[in-house]
Amino acid sequence: MRDAATSSGIPGKKLLFGLLVVFVAVVVPTIILPTFACRQNAYDLPDLGTVPAFSLVDDQGEVFTEAALRGHPTIVDFVFTRCDTICPVISARMARMQEKLSDRRAESIKLVSISVDPLHDTPPVLAAYAQKFQAHPDKWRFLTGPVDSVKRLVEGPFMGLMKLEGVTVSGAPAISHSGYFMLVDGDLKIRGVYDSSELPKLEEMMRHARYLARTSSPTYKFGGG
Repeated sequence: MRDAATSSGIPGKKLLFGLLVVFVAVVVPTIILPTFACRQNAYDLPDLGTVPAFSLVDDQGEVFTEAALRGHPTIVDFVFTRCDTICPVISARMARMQEKLSDRRAESIKLVSISVDPLHDTPPVLAAYAQKFQAHPDKWRFLTGPVDSVKRLVEGPFMGLMKLEGVTVSGAPAISHSGYFMLVDGDLKIRGVYDSSELPKLEEMMRHARYLARTSSPTYKFGGG
């Protein structure tokens, strides 16, 4: 009798174990892990305003408008080619971000540098500067244009500064401008401001940009069109 009871109990245990295996194999990957991942990777980013319509020129000599940013998370900075203080550092860090955001999942993330010395920084001058930092035109563009148009964009929605305050010891113009990076989403909303001097903040910005890339669909060619 003992042998019969024991043998009749084994299939039940096997069935229970089998159901447990099926539960782990099906429910965990399809429900539990995605839920956990969403909690880990979802960011409540602020809405700091909208980038309005604008028309500038890039280092390729092409017209560059706000349409070029639509559908693409974009990291924006402010530099000028004659700067001998923070600009080379900012551009070097942007170049590093270009490298770190070169994988397929980050393909839609774009980089834009706006010159705060537009009278001097013509497209050919910006093209030489872009080459110095090995900027890839399909990823990173440099913008210039009429002074009033640039100033309106920099000091308006981007909440920066663009003010000539004499010259530096080296003879370069001393232009007060923002040392921050701005993150713009695919709907032209400004979603974050990050101090270029704080490397942990820049890592955070790239995580935020990747999050936006996962939740947006590129609909415009970078550079317009």
